Amino acid sequence: MSHLFDILVPAALAAVLIALGAGLYALFRGGDFGRSYSNKLMRLRVVLQFMAIIVLVAAAFWWRRGGA
Repeated sequence: MSHLFDILVPAALAAVLIALGAGLYALFRGGDFGRSYSNKLMRLRVVLQFMAIIVLVAAAFWWRRGGA
């Protein structure tokens, strides 16, 4: 199970980083693209951050319990 967290933690953090970058790009690009996608991408970032926090807490619980 600890090998699963070795993959999930970086994947969750990378997903947040990609959503943040895409959202900032859409925000600063402006125009129709910015209006239609910047808010959606930032909402996606918030959801991904929530999921990343859950993964991090689960990993910390697993490692603290002695699952490593």
